[in-house]
Amino acid sequence: MDRSGLVLRDAVFVWKKWWPSLVTLIIAVPGGMLLNEWLKILVHRHRPFVDGPFVDWSGYSFASGHTIAATLLYGQLLLFVLPALKTRHWRLLCIISAMSLVLLVGFSRIALGAHFLTDVLAAIVFGVLWLVFCLIAGKPLRRSVVLTPDVPLVSEPALVPVEETQQPVQSLLG
Repeated sequence: MDRSGLVLRDAVFVWKKWWPSLVTLIIAVPGGMLLNEWLKILVHRHRPFVDGPFVDWSGYSFASGHTIAATLLYGQLLLFVLPALKTRHWRLLCIISAMSLVLLVGFSRIALGAHFLTDVLAAIVFGVLWLVFCLIAGKPLRRSVVLTPDVPLVSEPALVPVEETQQPVQSLLG
């Protein structure tokens, strides 16, 4: 996705006031890419071929940046879509589609000679682990809003603030 597409997507999240989704997306995808860059510097693994048939490869190989980006993006989109899908076959279709896209990106990196198989597998594992971490860490943020079941999610989800009820404080004097 180019820069204008990213800005447009983020603008839609702001305009619709989908704050939890925007925060999760901003932290999950770029945060995972920074994790990948840190791994590349830490491991210092060279690429299988210095000169590929299509391009001159530069940088380190472990873990595959394209594969972790695909894992993060398609995984995050899957996490946004799954709660809206009610039937099992649509959920399964979305899961298989996301997994297929990630595997195709990984295969293309190996086929082009840019990465070893372990680079691609590590990128998928680190991407999934990072998404799980972001999902767990973002749980308190998602508790502040709930989706109303009567409003379809196709056009616009309805976010309703939820207020917690607290027990009245009992005084020892009264």
